[in-house]
Amino acid sequence: MTLPPDMPPPPDQPPPDVRLIKWLVVVLTSVMILGVIIIIGLLVTRLGMAPAPLALPDSITLPTDSRAQAITLAPDWVLVLTQDQTVLLFDRATGELRHQITLPAQ
Repeated sequence: MTLPPDMPPPPDQPPPDVRLIKWLVVVLTSVMILGVIIIIGLLVTRLGMAPAPLALPDSITLPTDSRAQAITLAPDWVLVLTQDQTVLLFDRATGELRHQITLPAQ
C-alpha cells in the first residue's frame, strides 16, 4: 500500500501526551503491586504475633448459694457477677477472693 504524496509518513514514536500517560500507568501499576505485597507481608507477620488467650485460674470458689451470671477476665483478676447482684473480685494467679461488693437494688 502506498501513501498519497501529500500525506506525511507515520511517526515512529507516539505523541508526547501518550508517552506520558503510558509511563504514568506503568508507575501506578508498579506502586499498586508493591503495596499489595507489603500489605500481605504485614498481615502474615502480624497475625503470627497474636497474644496467648487468657486462662482461668485452676479453681474459684463462690460463696454458698451464689450462681455466676457474668465473668470478666483481666490480666491480674477475674470479676464474677452473681445472680444476687454481688460483684466478686478474685486474684487471677491464686483464685483467692480479693473483694466483694454488693450492688444496690434498683
